[in-house]
Amino acid sequence: MLARAALLLVCLLAAFLPSIAPCADGPADLILHNGKIVTVDKKFSVHEAIAVRGERILAVGSDEAVLKTNGENTKVVDLAGKTVLPGLIDSHVHATSACMTEFDHEIPDMETIRDVLDYVAARAKAQPEGTWISVRQVFITRLREQRYPTKAELDQAAPKHPVAFSTGPDAMANSLALQKSGIDKDFKVSGTGYIEKDPQTGEPTGMLRSCTRYLKIESQGKRSTGEQRLERLKLLLDDYNSVGITAVCDRDAGDDDVEQWAALRDAGRLNLRVALSRSVDAQGPLDRITERIRTIADDPLRKPNTQLRTIGIKTYLDGGMLTGSAYMREAWGKSEIYSIRDPEYRGVLFIPRDKLLPIVQATVDAGLQFTAHSVGDGAVHQLLDVYEEINRATPIAKTRPSITHSNFMSYEAATKLAKLGVVVDIQPAWLYLDTRTLVAQFGYDRLRYFQPLKTIFESGGIAGGGSDHMQKIGSLRSVNPYNPFLGMWTTMTRRGRLYDGQLHPEEALSREQALRFYTHNNAHILFWEDQIGSLEEGKLADMIVVSTDFLKCPVDDIRGTQVLQTYLGGKLVYERK
Repeated sequence: MLARAALLLVCLLAAFLPSIAPCADGPADLILHNGKIVTVDKKFSVHEAIAVRGERILAVGSDEAVLKTNGENTKVVDLAGKTVLPGLIDSHVHATSACMTEFDHEIPDMETIRDVLDYVAARAKAQPEGTWISVRQVFITRLREQRYPTKAELDQAAPKHPVAFSTGPDAMANSLALQKSGIDKDFKVSGTGYIEKDPQTGEPTGMLRSCTRYLKIESQGKRSTGEQRLERLKLLLDDYNSVGITAVCDRDAGDDDVEQWAALRDAGRLNLRVALSRSVDAQGPLDRITERIRTIADDPLRKPNTQLRTIGIKTYLDGGMLTGSAYMREAWGKSEIYSIRDPEYRGVLFIPRDKLLPIVQATVDAGLQFTAHSVGDGAVHQLLDVYEEINRATPIAKTRPSITHSNFMSYEAATKLAKLGVVVDIQPAWLYLDTRTLVAQFGYDRLRYFQPLKTIFESGGIAGGGSDHMQKIGSLRSVNPYNPFLGMWTTMTRRGRLYDGQLHPEEALSREQALRFYTHNNAHILFWEDQIGSLEEGKLADMIVVSTDFLKCPVDDIRGTQVLQTYLGGKLVYERK
């Protein structure tokens, strides 16, 4: 009896004292020592060593204490002073489609209108006459000219091919693309969006605002097999590991996407953790939408799992800031950049409030996390208002309702999050890439609460970092770069590419906050905070060894940080050669 009491006392002490190894049988399988173990626990403590048994962390503490868990078969690694961080988490990717972007041919970087037109001309030479040329997600905010290519320019580059320069729901089409799609001066739009027409002739200018759906684009290029798609996805996941990413959320997972993730898991090739935010089309009848929500809630992938799990649903509430269609509380104003002619134009709202409310209610009732693509402050406020109304009768915090993107906010919106238990999934790379154009469009003052991370943190809200990775493999060459160290540097400096100065530096994060943004906070958003997101005894041993002293190096060195090793559940899944 006394022996059992003594053992229990040791176990209790181990839970509170990091220098004492947890009570468990056998030595560690892996020890990393003589380094800086940045735990990102509640105290943000830093230790010398960490020990792992199986998939989980056995001990974190001093070299002397942790090395006591050494055994005959323990692998002991001398860090030589290097820093260890928790595995990084990306709260927003589209991996299954992004990895296939260049399956047919390599797509060059396009930074100017000339680059776009040269690419279109090159594709015209490579493809048979009459076949479609599609340029996708080359955002005008990131082109030096800050505008769409014109219909005439696309006509000149490929006069015998239909061409669509599309940026999500918006597009610029050339003459043959309009003709093949039956879009002329008499064409009528049903639902959201409009076809821009020349005020003199009434003919379409080629600008389709939230009307890309009307283009009858036919896909070109070689077709992939199921195995080829899995190989491409695995190639991307390996690259995620190379920049320290050990978990992601697929933020718009269709049924085919889920099948691919499950196939990798079943084959034992899934080298990161995947949360699924399932795709729901909110444009159909309400009863069909709620039926889809219930079906997702009953899926076996809803069961708790640390490898692959469905956590909620995703839909689209408004357009985008990259395309000029985010739904704003104030008018965008006339814009040559975005081809906006109506001075009262506020963007596009896809779901009216009276339909949004029952969709969110059904999601909460099903125990799922609701999130919607909500870029403009008009969309953000509407979604928060709906959350607030539902919360009066049905507490919503346990489902961790989310706002995806949440770029344009207000002080009221940023400080309301914590009160409701609403989380936000934010992409700092957009601040890095798009600040120059946003300031040109809106002015500096109107961007006061653009990605207001400091305000969110200080008010107790939980924001997590994502990339919205859409296209290409390569953490810095991808459309929306997924390198988390660039993301963290951006949150700390508020500096943008090709932009002089800082965008409201009063919203900059500290190093500790920036690291929480990509670790513990994202783990909470994805319902894994008891498993990952910090380096604590009993948690899964997802961790990375990095080239910089993250807490002390010059801040500009952070963006160039290299990952030396990545461990998933104590298993080495990446090592820099």
